[in-house]
Amino acid sequence: MTTKILALTDALGNLVRFRLMPGNRYDSIEVPPLIDNVEFGGLIADKAFDSNALVAELNERGARIGISQHPARALKLKIDHETYKWRHLIENFFCMLRGHFGMGSERF
Repeated sequence: MTTKILALTDALGNLVRFRLMPGNRYDSIEVPPLIDNVEFGGLIADKAFDSNALVAELNERGARIGISQHPARALKLKIDHETYKWRHLIENFFCMLRGHFGMGSERF
C-alpha cells in the first residue's frame, strides 16, 4: 500500500497544512478539507487538481487560479501564469522532505 501527502504551503514555501491519504485516492478529493477555513489569494497546483468543483470554489473566494489544466479539459480556463510561476515553492517543499527523510525520487 502506498501513501500520498497532500500539502498546502504559504507564499514562502512553509508548510501550512497537510493531509495523508491512500496512494490510490484522487488528490483533488482531499483539497476541500485542506483549504477549509484558510484565507489565501491564490492556489497553485498541478493538473491532478484540475476539477470544476475546485475552480468554482476558488472563483467564489476570489482567489487567483494557478492550476495546470488537464489536456482533456473541454473548456480551457484562464490561468494566472504569473502566479503559476511560483509553483516551484511546493516542489521545493517536497524535495526538502525527501532530503530530510532520506527518500529517493519515488512517490511516498
